Amino acid sequence: MEKRRSSPDTPDSSASLSAGMDEEYDVIVLGTGLKECIISGLLSVDGLKVLHMDRNDYYGGESASLTLKQFWKKFKGEDEPPASLGSARDYNIDLVPKFMMANGQLVRVLIHTDVTKYLQFKAVDGSYVLNKGKIYKVPATDVEALKSSLLGFFEKFRAKKFFVYVQDYEENDPKTHDGLDLRKLTAREFFEKYSLSDEVIQFVGHALALYRDESFYNAPALDLVLRMKLYAESLLRFGGGSPYIYPLYGLGELPQGFARLSAVYGGTYMLAKPDAKVVFDDSGKAIGVSSEGETAKCKKVVGDPSYFPGKIAKSGKVVRAICIMSHPVPNTNDSASVQIILPQKQLNRKSDMYIFCCSYSHNVAPKGKYIAFVTTTAETDRPEAELAPGLKLLGQVDEQIFDIYDTYEPLESGSHDNCYISKSYDPTTHFETTVEDVLSMYTRITGKILDLSEKDLNQASAADE
Repeated sequence: MEKRRSSPDTPDSSASLSAGMDEEYDVIVLGTGLKECIISGLLSVDGLKVLHMDRNDYYGGESASLTLKQFWKKFKGEDEPPASLGSARDYNIDLVPKFMMANGQLVRVLIHTDVTKYLQFKAVDGSYVLNKGKIYKVPATDVEALKSSLLGFFEKFRAKKFFVYVQDYEENDPKTHDGLDLRKLTAREFFEKYSLSDEVIQFVGHALALYRDESFYNAPALDLVLRMKLYAESLLRFGGGSPYIYPLYGLGELPQGFARLSAVYGGTYMLAKPDAKVVFDDSGKAIGVSSEGETAKCKKVVGDPSYFPGKIAKSGKVVRAICIMSHPVPNTNDSASVQIILPQKQLNRKSDMYIFCCSYSHNVAPKGKYIAFVTTTAETDRPEAELAPGLKLLGQVDEQIFDIYDTYEPLESGSHDNCYISKSYDPTTHFETTVEDVLSMYTRITGKILDLSEKDLNQASAADE
């Protein structure tokens, strides 16, 4: 695969080769996926001596962004994509497409580390949900609930009261609690107090609170309320039509930004190390990484599941369709970028389905072209057929590629064998679960909880609309 367009801020791995395999490090990080690059950056800022290695000769791993030629080579095995798709260099196609909550944890990590100075963001145009076969804008406030065609006449007023309570709720101010203890009250009991219909509960739970299954019904109502408040706060951050933002030129910019951060704080990078392998002592603890006949010693090894055979378990299978189109997703107000959540009950499934669409507006495709992903957790032995409800919403597509991959998670926390392994990327089209995994790994590695409240969130920069 050819090397992805490089950023001027990306560390040059060739300059680091002389520093070496004969040194001892606090941590060796394997793989330059987003999770690994965030961890590498955070640990370097903490003053740890970090060596970062990748079997590939490009940054990003499974979270890279590819030119059309790279993409075609990866999925089609062909050197040249159709000329009808336009300039191959104008494409930056994400392998793991996800939007960022404007007030969410990933933005806080970016601000905490000052990686925002390497990136530009733009608001995502729309956030939608499927209900009874139709696409509706997700109402996030009492005003939007009253206007939404998603809700019936009486539902609107019940939903309005519910949204007003959530908007006014402050965890540390009992006056806003209306006598309710949301730590003890389940979400199901909370919904019942407002007589919300099952359809309203579905979009609240899946499209606002971003739960992936029905477990939230029996969880404390406080978690639901805090998730809804995050959505509403994110919606207000940049004044767009959704709570999401997305970097110009695609998500591949993110791992490169964190790689640059690590290098600034003394991190060493080595790419194109296809034989990198973890070395263990007689007690089964990781003590280093070997490559090309040399071994770099370390106290801890961090990496994605592909570097740790025997220490991971399969957790599921993701199926997705990657589509290139010449029009926006129908019924989304001509949005150049949009997320649509298809709640599981609407499809008679166990898991949600997600549609991600981005375009030339974020510099990921030529003018007039749109890249759409339909993604879900595979539940049958015909996973491609499972995507039919999502594909139906896209209209005509110019090119369509199916991809199926297994997901993995670590068998242990890392405290016994010094191996700290990230989880595979799930099918969600937002970063909340990704950052949860990163923060969990950081705590397991360092014994500390990352404080993301230090800096003003207003430091985040957004590109001009």
